[in-house]
Amino acid sequence: QVHLVESGGGLVQAGGSLRLSCAASGNIFGINTMGWYRQAPGKQRELVASITNVGMTNVADSVQGRFTISRDNAKNTVILQMHSLKPEDTAVYYCNAHRAPTYYSSTYYPEYDYWGQGTQVTVSS
Repeated sequence: QVHLVESGGGLVQAGGSLRLSCAASGNIFGINTMGWYRQAPGKQRELVASITNVGMTNVADSVQGRFTISRDNAKNTVILQMHSLKPEDTAVYYCNAHRAPTYYSSTYYPEYDYWGQGTQVTVSS
């Protein structure tokens, strides 16, 4: 099992900044990609940004140039720095950790996604 603990959400005015942090613990072997998704009321969950364990990033067009994702592999932490926030960024943000198919201690672990509990980000106009 992998545990993801998120922090940093809150209420901010349009144009402001927030920093989300997610720390992974537990059986983190095989975790190659970590990232952030968000879900606004009445909408599907969508990818915001992700980063692999070698630093390759994937950032949604809607946040490109405003949000930056980074990762500290030694601390098993992923950070989402958000600038120039807009009301449409309002959503619950979820941390994700993706485990690739992995052999560990002679045991096969299939591909799996772990999720944090979510943190609310509200941007007022």
